[in-house]
Amino acid sequence: MASAPSSTQFVNIGERTNVTGSAAFKKLVMAGDYAKAVEVARAQVENGAQVIDVNMDEGLLDAHHAMTTFLKLIAAEPDIARVPVMIDSSKWDVIEAGLKCVSGKPIVNSISMKEGEAQFLHHARRCMAYGAAVVVMAFDEVGQADTKERKVEICGRAYDLLTGIGFPPEDIIFDPNVFAVATGIEEHDNYGVDFIEACREIKVRCPHVHISGGLSNLSFSFRGNEPVRRAMHSVFLYHAIPAGMDMGIVNAGQLDVYDAIDAELRTACEDVVLNRDPQAGERLVALAEKFRGTDAVAEKQAAEWRGFEVRKRLEYALVKGIDLHVVEDTEELRREVDADGGRPIEVIEGPLMDGMNVVGDLFGSGKMFLPQVVKSARVMKKAVAHLLPFIEASKQPGAKGKGKIVMATVKGDVHDIGKNIVGVVLQCNGFDVVDLGVMVPWSKILAAANENDADMIGLSGLITPSLDEMVTVA
Repeated sequence: MASAPSSTQFVNIGERTNVTGSAAFKKLVMAGDYAKAVEVARAQVENGAQVIDVNMDEGLLDAHHAMTTFLKLIAAEPDIARVPVMIDSSKWDVIEAGLKCVSGKPIVNSISMKEGEAQFLHHARRCMAYGAAVVVMAFDEVGQADTKERKVEICGRAYDLLTGIGFPPEDIIFDPNVFAVATGIEEHDNYGVDFIEACREIKVRCPHVHISGGLSNLSFSFRGNEPVRRAMHSVFLYHAIPAGMDMGIVNAGQLDVYDAIDAELRTACEDVVLNRDPQAGERLVALAEKFRGTDAVAEKQAAEWRGFEVRKRLEYALVKGIDLHVVEDTEELRREVDADGGRPIEVIEGPLMDGMNVVGDLFGSGKMFLPQVVKSARVMKKAVAHLLPFIEASKQPGAKGKGKIVMATVKGDVHDIGKNIVGVVLQCNGFDVVDLGVMVPWSKILAAANENDADMIGLSGLITPSLDEMVTVA
């Protein structure tokens, strides 16, 4: 029987002692309850973690103090101290403070070429001095690697630099970036394949290195549905490990046996991870509901919704992400509003925003998945596009919008789902939005704000270093 990776072939890195990944651990550390925080580390080891990742990067937390305090406490616990510690931070001073508190061979997570080769090699030499292994992110001066070619290129360049200064190749752990799949955005569909294929090439290009990654990123679209997330992780590892992935940040107690996964779910997950079908993401979203139980009311509505009153039809279309009839329904409602002496903008401010509020509530409570929110935003955008000519025609001469906003995902970060959704909602509420895209340097953001006489700047990013880039813009 095929199973989730065992300790003989794959190193589980426990993820629950990370304030950015565990709300429960973050709450304990923020409250100063380190005794209970230590128990989180103990539970990780008991559940099979062979390394524990410790991260204290939280804006309202003294990361330096929290890291050193926690590491000293777990060093005094023999059943925890028997496994290596991965010191995880985007701030070098926090990493170095942590290195001074551990015994044995620690792992630094992470260093990269984001700030250039000189700083990268300086950090590498310091890690060598402490006898630490290092996680090297596939991240250079341009930004995160999102394609197979970029992943291999950056890791190969980093390998040559590190071995050139005498860094032991067996102490190099490459993280080629696991990104979310099944997001509803076509450009993300091949992220799983890109990672797996990059593993194969990196292992050939860079002898003796290890490859790691954060599994929770892969299934981010399905937060709130643990059966689906566990299945995705196990399927991903089933294919990534033979390709060369030999460790990963994962909840060690949450990996399913590959053959024990529901056959239909396993196939759907593989279709998504291996990008075998353009419709794979939508099928997995639909199938995911099966693992929450069936809803007879929802099934009845699915058959009857075209008979609803037009406002309810629009709300249903937004929540379900159905754009087939949205233009005709939007036009029907616009005519109703016009007949009552109203303005086209009222269609947006009323029924359409009411529908998006329902979407927001469902997503916030974990009852709706990210790709569904993306589809809802697309339906909203289509409805608004139909209304815009009528809104422009109804404006008073010289009337201004509510404001102009320049939006961008900051330099070094490719995550833009949230930015895109917020942009649609802002446009629906009467704001002019100038979207600069992803990996945008601070100089371009400020120049665009000046050129467009912007009232506000909206910055997006997911990875921790993006916060520092946002501070630079501010």
